[in-house]
Amino acid sequence: MPSASSGSRCSASPFVADRFITALDWKSGFILGAVVATTDAVAASSIARSIGLPQKIVDLLEGESLLNDATGLLALEFGLRMLLEGQTPTLTGGLLRLLWLIGGGLGAGLLLGICMAWLERFVDNGPIEMVLSVIVPYGAYLAGEEIKASGVLAVVACGLYMSRKSVTFLSPAARIQVTGAWEALDFALNGIVFVLIGLQLPYVMDGRQYSNATLLEYAAIFSAVLILLRVAWMFPAACASWWIRHHLLKQSDPGPTSKEVFVVGWTGMRGVVALAAAISLPQTLGDGRPFAQRNLIIFLTFAVILVTLVLQGLTLPSLIRALGLAKAEGSDEEELDARRELVGAAVLHLEAQVAKTEDEDLKHGYEDLLHRYRHRYTALCDECHATPEHERQAVERYRKLGAIAVSTAQVERKVLIHLRDEGRIGDDVLRRLQRELDLTETRLTKA
Repeated sequence: MPSASSGSRCSASPFVADRFITALDWKSGFILGAVVATTDAVAASSIARSIGLPQKIVDLLEGESLLNDATGLLALEFGLRMLLEGQTPTLTGGLLRLLWLIGGGLGAGLLLGICMAWLERFVDNGPIEMVLSVIVPYGAYLAGEEIKASGVLAVVACGLYMSRKSVTFLSPAARIQVTGAWEALDFALNGIVFVLIGLQLPYVMDGRQYSNATLLEYAAIFSAVLILLRVAWMFPAACASWWIRHHLLKQSDPGPTSKEVFVVGWTGMRGVVALAAAISLPQTLGDGRPFAQRNLIIFLTFAVILVTLVLQGLTLPSLIRALGLAKAEGSDEEELDARRELVGAAVLHLEAQVAKTEDEDLKHGYEDLLHRYRHRYTALCDECHATPEHERQAVERYRKLGAIAVSTAQVERKVLIHLRDEGRIGDDVLRRLQRELDLTETRLTKA
C-alpha cells in the first residue's frame, strides 16, 4: 500500500502540473511529485495513539512513512537525473536501486545496532547512555548515506534493534534518565522542525515570479488533488494488499474496513522530510541556467505541509470519533494479560519465599507483600470477566485509592521540605528522598 501510493502521487503530479499548474513542465512536475511523496506519520500517529486508534492502523501509518521515504527519495534521485543529465531510468535499474536503498539501509543500521548493543554491556551510567542514544542515530544515518543507501531506514533498523535489546543492558535508573531526557528532546526537536518550516517561507516569497493570487490558486489546486488522490488510491491499494496477504501469504487476519481505509487515506500529512527534499533541489541546471521552478516547488511543498497539517491534523480526532474507531476507555486486553502474568509470577515467587523462610519477622514481611499481590491478582482476573458497569466501578475504586496514596506521598514531601528548611537535613538528602517520592507518586498517578 505505501509504495503504491507514493508511485501514484509521483505519476499524477506531472499530469496536474501540465493541466493546471502551467508554470511547471513535465520534469519539474515529476520532481514535485517525488518531493511530496514522503509522508510524515509523527503528527498522525501521536494523535491516533492519544484517542485510541487501533494499533494496527498506527503501525501501518508509521511503516508507510518509512517506506515512502525510500521510494520518494529514489523518485527524486531519478527526477534530478532527468532534469540535470537527461538520463531516463530503466525499470531494472530502478528496481535494483530501490532494493539497495532498502536492503543496504536496513543492513547498515542492523550492523551498527549489533555493535552498539555489545558495547552497551560495559556502560552503566545515565548521562553516558543519553549521549550515546543521541550519537548513534546520526552514526546510523551517515553509515547508510555513505554506502548510497537509505539513511532513514538505517536509523530505524538500528533503533528497533537497540530498543529490543535495551531491556537487557540498561539499568532501571539509566532507563528512567534516558526516557525522561528523550521526551524533552523529542518535544524540542519537533518544535524546531516546524519553526524551520515557517522560516523558509520568506525566502521563497522573496524570489517569487508570480502574483499572490496565482500562488494561492496553485497551492489550493495542488493540495486538493494530492489529498483526494491519496484517499481514492487507498481503497484499491488496501484491497490488493488484503488479497496478497489472504491468498498468497495465507494469512487469516480480516481485511480492513472502509472506515479504517478512509482514516489511513486522510492521514497523509507531509512534514520535514518533504521540506528538506525541496530545499535540497539545485539552484542551477546542468548547463548553468538557473532552475526557474525551484522556488515554486518549494512554495507548493510548503503549502501542502501547511494544508495537510492544519486541515487533516485538526480534523483527524473528530473524524476518528465520528467513524467510531476510537477505543472506549478501559484496559487494553494485551496490557491486561501482561499485568496478570507479571502479578501471577510475583505471587508464586512470594509463596515460595514464605515457605522456605525461617525468620519470623522476615516471613511476616513476605506475607504482607503476598497479601497485596493476591488482591491485585484477584482484581485483574475479575476485570477480565467484568461487565462494563463493574469495570467502571473498579476503575473508579482504583482511582480513589490512587488519589489517597498520592495525597499520602504529598504529606511526606511537605515533611521532607520542612526538615530541610529547619536545617536538620541537607539538600543532598532532600534530593535523594524527593526522587523516591517522585517515582512513587508518578507510578501511582500512571496506574
